[in-house]
Amino acid sequence: MEIAVAHLEAWMRDYYHKVDHDIGSSGVRDLSMHEFRALCGFELSELDEMVFHDSESYGGNRLRAALADRWTGGDVDRMMVTHGSSEAIYLVMHLALDPDDEIIVLDPAYQQLYDIAASRGCRVTRWQLDPDAGFAADLSVLRELAAHGPRMIVVNFPHNPTGVSITAEQQKELVAIAADAGAWLVWDHAFGELTYTADPLPIPVEYERSIVWGTFSKSYGLAGLRVGWCVAPPELLARMAVLRDYIALYVSPVLEFFAEQAVRHADRIVAMQREHARANRQLLIDWAADRPELVRLSPPAGGVAAFVELLGQPDVVASCRRLAEQHRVLLVPGVCFGEAYRNHVRLGFGGSTAELTAGLALLDRVLREDVRPPRA
Repeated sequence: MEIAVAHLEAWMRDYYHKVDHDIGSSGVRDLSMHEFRALCGFELSELDEMVFHDSESYGGNRLRAALADRWTGGDVDRMMVTHGSSEAIYLVMHLALDPDDEIIVLDPAYQQLYDIAASRGCRVTRWQLDPDAGFAADLSVLRELAAHGPRMIVVNFPHNPTGVSITAEQQKELVAIAADAGAWLVWDHAFGELTYTADPLPIPVEYERSIVWGTFSKSYGLAGLRVGWCVAPPELLARMAVLRDYIALYVSPVLEFFAEQAVRHADRIVAMQREHARANRQLLIDWAADRPELVRLSPPAGGVAAFVELLGQPDVVASCRRLAEQHRVLLVPGVCFGEAYRNHVRLGFGGSTAELTAGLALLDRVLREDVRPPRA
């Protein structure tokens, strides 16, 4: 089977680099090298002694150890360094699943979390998040779906694109549901460190069939590094290393140097990004509250994106295109996450406050120009 077009990435390819104001992305404000060095306290001269030698299949020792210290209690045997979380997703979906396996995934969801599996002939079952309930996760629905014995359950909390999350007790129940089904539990931790209404959830490493991946893009402001990580049983990581021998071999040691700095100073970086995002989140909530006739917003519990319903708009995709092409503002239409979300948009608030303010003002203008007139 051919793999489907990644609709979100295709939209970004068309517009991401052609706008002045980005209110569509799902990551925090990108750091400059100057800001990054100030936060971590290193000098670029530390690179002078670096030799441009190959790194290792599982990641360089120093970075792998730093990541293991943060996420697995120092157990490096369960840790692999990857090219962002996207490489981890690709490798896992090819090696932990077989054709005709069933995979349960949240809906809406980031397309890579299910369409790679679908392209391999797996059956995709949707765990629907209810828009009318603020996209809250109903674990009783998941338990019913999992009664059929799926091979894998894929989740990400805080969730992309809605920003909703679950409680620590709900996380324990989710792990129990996966264990009862004997399923792999894939925990996408891309947004896990950036929360507002509760402490970040721990990664479920106590479950022996858990697979967790993360990235330095979303909560750190280091998207350009293209470095991520994956926690999985050593036997699966060994198979992943064999497959990546045909793809990327390893991550550059230059990038690993910067990634190690980031993980060793992660608390400082994330705390700064969280406070900035928290202020922008309130700005977005207030903006939406002032426009109940135009938008409906469920305040996100984490991450830096909200899934906003646009009210009275005849063609949300066309409005998003006009916003990008005429006003140079990036907004992502909900259809990038499925046809059922044609009236929604992913609205990101992780950039600068000035960028968010300008983008919202132009969005307000387009919405008022495009709104469907009420019936007489």
